[in-house]
Amino acid sequence: MRAADIRRELGHPVVDADGHLLEFVPYVRDLLGDEAGGAVVDRFDLIVGSAGLRRGLGVDDRRKLGLARTGWWGVPARNTLDRATAMLPRLLHSRLDELGIDVAVLYPTLGLTVMALEDPDLRRGVARACNRYYAEAYGPYRDRLLTVGVIPTFDPDEAIAELDFATDELGLRAFLFGGLVLRPAPGHDGDPAARWVDGLGLDSAHDYDPLWQRCVELGVSPTFHSTGIGFGSRVSPGNYVANHIGNFAAGSEAVCRSLLFGGAMRRFPQLRFAFLEGGAGWASNLFADVIGHFEKRNAEALAHYDPAHLDRDELARLLHEHGDEAFTSRADRLAEGLDFLSDPDEDRATIDEWDQSGFCSVDDIVEVFTRQCFFGCEADDPMNALAFDTRINPRGTQLQAMFASDIGHWDVPDVTEVLPEAWELVEDGLLDREQFRAFTFENAVRLFSATNPDFFAGTVVEAAAAR
Repeated sequence: MRAADIRRELGHPVVDADGHLLEFVPYVRDLLGDEAGGAVVDRFDLIVGSAGLRRGLGVDDRRKLGLARTGWWGVPARNTLDRATAMLPRLLHSRLDELGIDVAVLYPTLGLTVMALEDPDLRRGVARACNRYYAEAYGPYRDRLLTVGVIPTFDPDEAIAELDFATDELGLRAFLFGGLVLRPAPGHDGDPAARWVDGLGLDSAHDYDPLWQRCVELGVSPTFHSTGIGFGSRVSPGNYVANHIGNFAAGSEAVCRSLLFGGAMRRFPQLRFAFLEGGAGWASNLFADVIGHFEKRNAEALAHYDPAHLDRDELARLLHEHGDEAFTSRADRLAEGLDFLSDPDEDRATIDEWDQSGFCSVDDIVEVFTRQCFFGCEADDPMNALAFDTRINPRGTQLQAMFASDIGHWDVPDVTEVLPEAWELVEDGLLDREQFRAFTFENAVRLFSATNPDFFAGTVVEAAAAR
């Protein structure tokens, strides 16, 4: 079935929760010049031409500089119409019916670089220029195209400043926050190969609660498009595909886990958080794993493993009764290894590793995962069905997965095939029609409208979203 035919059959709107636009670089460059001046523009040009700079580096040089191979040949080329569609707002607006999409929430491409720029003048300048571009270039098409501003998060003050400007001055409603900040390890400033990952929650370098509070006040749902490339096992200097596989799941999981254990979600129950482009498989796994760990390692359950409760006399008796000669001949040395992974001198002030999370029960965990968390899923990923599988997810729940086109990038060779790919979940019996409705419409509405009831005001889905 064609996308337009599927849309007519559905009887409800389709909201693309994570499409991508391709910025028209000359336009952004001129805005950056207005905001930050020529010296910053010159540094911006190095970003645009970064592929050529990397190409001259060997594997050893890339390792030394901490450069994992990242995206190349990442946008449409043979399909010139789709390239232009992602770049020109009027053309995309005119093709939405052909794509079977009523409203598209559009995330950046060039703007994604803001999240990793360590130069503060360049980072803030590019963020401001991109946000002006999204507001100006796409403003006339807000009935169906909603652009997402970019918010760098190297520290909460800069994030709040840009968030205030983008909402108050530009009128943007949705925002992409830098979810992971790669910070230099202590004593290794300037060494890009020695960095630790700050997920804005647990063990963060800053207190990000003022930022989340500002989101509450402004009615903003934080969304994250975090990459796993550049740390952990995704650091190949020469193979982008090896780095890319699973990278958005890894990045999203890292941010989500940091916010969970840091307690941000429990402290700000009004907020909704979205983790995009990584699918739902990692989310179902993390959901079950957090519950499993809580059940075995909450403060009360830890008593089962407290070394103080070990009956050493009984252990010695059992050793003599059931141990072979090789064991009994060494019975006098039994105490030598008993403290391994069972140290009685562990600091008891630190053993409750759930104290910051705010979780006091499994019910609390289920509440957060099923009400506050949303997961962006690319249309061609069959694992999207896991989010809706009540046989697998704890407590028979469903996670709030959202349809995402990812138009504009290499994994969408033809934008007209995105909705049909998602529809295969219904054709293959993996989702029913009500679940597909939640996937392609309702969950995206819940994400944004829970914090801002007027988020879809002025769009073609305003009435349906309100219902």
